Amino acid sequence: MGSRHRGFLLTAAFFSALILLVGGSSGALALKRMESEHEKYFVESGEEVEVKITLVNVDDDREIRILDLFTTDFIVNGGKSYSNPPPDRWVVELKKVVVNGEDLGRVTTFTIPESSKVEIYITVKYLGEKGGETLSFTVVAVTEGMGEFNTDVMVESGEEKLSYIYVTMGVSLLGLVAAALIFRSIISIEVESEKVNEIASAIKEGAMAFLKGEYKVIVVYAIVVAAILTALGFLSDFFSRVSGAVFLFGAFLSALAGNIGMRTATSSSSRTVWTVKDDMREGLKIAFSSGAVMGLSVVSLGLMGLAIVYYVLRSPDVLFSFGFGASSIALFARVGGGIYTKSADVGADLVGKVEKGIPEDDPRNPAVIADNVGDNVGDVAGMGADLFESYVDSIIASIAIGIMGVVIAGSDPSFGGKLGLAATLPMLLATLGIMSSLVGIFLVGKGSGEDPHAELNRGMFGASVIFAIAAFIIIYKLMGAAYIGLYWGVLAGLLSGIVIGLTTEYYTSDKYRPTRKLAESSKTGAATNIIEGLALGMLSPAIPVITVSVTILIAYHFAGLYGIALAAVGMLSTLGVTLATDSYGPVADNAAGLAEMAGLGKRTRERAEALDAVGNTTAAIGKGFAIGSAALTALALFTTYTAAAHLSIASFSLSRPDVIVGLFIGGLLPFLFSSMTMQAVGKTAMAMVEEVRRQFKTIRGLMSGKAKPDYARCVEISTHAALKEMIVPSLTAILSPVVVGFLLGPEALGGLLAGAIVSGFVLGDTVGDPFKDTSGPSLNILIKLMSIVALVFAPFF
Repeated sequence: MGSRHRGFLLTAAFFSALILLVGGSSGALALKRMESEHEKYFVESGEEVEVKITLVNVDDDREIRILDLFTTDFIVNGGKSYSNPPPDRWVVELKKVVVNGEDLGRVTTFTIPESSKVEIYITVKYLGEKGGETLSFTVVAVTEGMGEFNTDVMVESGEEKLSYIYVTMGVSLLGLVAAALIFRSIISIEVESEKVNEIASAIKEGAMAFLKGEYKVIVVYAIVVAAILTALGFLSDFFSRVSGAVFLFGAFLSALAGNIGMRTATSSSSRTVWTVKDDMREGLKIAFSSGAVMGLSVVSLGLMGLAIVYYVLRSPDVLFSFGFGASSIALFARVGGGIYTKSADVGADLVGKVEKGIPEDDPRNPAVIADNVGDNVGDVAGMGADLFESYVDSIIASIAIGIMGVVIAGSDPSFGGKLGLAATLPMLLATLGIMSSLVGIFLVGKGSGEDPHAELNRGMFGASVIFAIAAFIIIYKLMGAAYIGLYWGVLAGLLSGIVIGLTTEYYTSDKYRPTRKLAESSKTGAATNIIEGLALGMLSPAIPVITVSVTILIAYHFAGLYGIALAAVGMLSTLGVTLATDSYGPVADNAAGLAEMAGLGKRTRERAEALDAVGNTTAAIGKGFAIGSAALTALALFTTYTAAAHLSIASFSLSRPDVIVGLFIGGLLPFLFSSMTMQAVGKTAMAMVEEVRRQFKTIRGLMSGKAKPDYARCVEISTHAALKEMIVPSLTAILSPVVVGFLLGPEALGGLLAGAIVSGFVLGDTVGDPFKDTSGPSLNILIKLMSIVALVFAPFF
């Protein structure tokens, strides 16, 4: 039985088991809750906004009586409370009640028939002269025989908020302009070697061919999901009618960022090797500049997209759909790219290096072009989409928690009347991060260039220091000294990212003991090497897990659940320069390969390999940073889910069997997912090995260098196999939270998310390239995507 069929059977068995767990249990729900269409509304001076509140889940006739609408305090500027809204600044009125489409007018007592939908409309008008004020009130209804139901509504005057959105959009645009100028400076370099240009062109064509094939799959998936979300928007009050469009917008921006990064990387490797033959520092600058285009594109497009959605729609709810779109692209890019890169790499090495004894990147190896293409599709487009997802999802989670008022323990739920700023603060911090990253990018390459790693560290650490100072100033200025605890949450996240990066460097660089000890174990054979590698892989997550745990405790202590979300924003704040450092790796790797394939000489090859050696470490650091940020982002999304699904401590108890079942399934999924992706790599690598063997056997003069291999055939094999094999793991990640949520309920889904986050974070990389570059990185997407899917569909569970 083929692995593809086994994958389908495993998936079918998994979901069948879920159905059996719940048996035939079902039943109608009574009136469960009333909720506002949006938890936060925005209104400008002199403008009126309509607040819509819906009563849901009715199974028999009920009399509804709306109490005095304004039974709780109005919080205006600095937390000052009013028993009624100040008439010179706010006017709040009950407009109408609609039952099953029938307008009952301004009634406060009415009866709703069985299975009905009730909509309560309230108008709020702001009469003040400036923005920045927040109005908070509770709508309370009493139902016959069922007690009291209520929902909180907050309305903020938006002029001050919008001024910050303009700044965010402006800085995002600045980041894109900087990326364009850097790209222009790269392609202005002329490569005067026909051989280098020919090979680089083949790599670029292969990379673009993979993207084109991947986009065909993604477009179909995106259209289907967008259509479902749009239909749900028209059929249900739980979804906005623009959710489908916002989903497509998020997917498009994520794909665009990856496409820009891929085009830049494949255009830069030839220029890197051409400049490095004369000047080591110039080669470093070109490779890093290529990564800077990717880093700036990711953060600028992500932040600008969020700002546009937030500004145009004036609703935070649809941001989840934006994140869902970004997560979907990340999944396909990471899984498909990972399968491609490792199948090509393994196939090239097994036949070329092991069987034929020829050097890595030898032009006689038919799989060498596919191998170099894989570096780009996996570690450029895949990593970019991965961190694009983490970046936007961390901001979305922070905005959502800020708007929900789930904030500092022991403090008022309005941030002293600055709830709007609390919702906008994550985007302001991200704005500071882009500015800090621009400075960090400028700092790289200012030294002698003799120590490439030191040059890259100068940029990352410089950006982090600048951000840390700027974040303190803006939080202190906007939120005040009473809420400076928010800064400690941000700082904890920033520092944890640095610690995880340094830890990854310690475990992967040949300068330190773990890697040296692992190399020594190879002297006694493959068996001892595998044993030592497994042991090292299982040990390496310890410090990152402890670091993230300490970060969570610090952030929660100083700023509650909102602080945990801000910690994720802090960790990803300088992503512009961090991703630039990571994307430098595959460009340097391709440059080293070009030096060998084009025969540019020993000195050029040695310089390119020196850049590549640093790139291997920076790529590993990037993967460590990615899983660390994924864990913190997934936790922020999980926190948002528990609030959106109204899960209390009692309902989300480990004494409940459905929660335990969810934990078990969640803990299983990373292993099941990793099994599928590793089988996909093995199957595709086998096809690659057979093709390379066939060419060496049938193409006369290939080993002597007198004949040219069929590179295109190997590229085609990796492309088609990767696109086919990525479908089952991807659908498993997307459908799992939906199936568990519908069949077992929101509590079990919460357990699934918690189990997957812990298992996926700890599992991470163990040993070997298929885990390091395929399964391990794909787990980042798994734990984030399941969380965002749970958030999008939470109202249905």
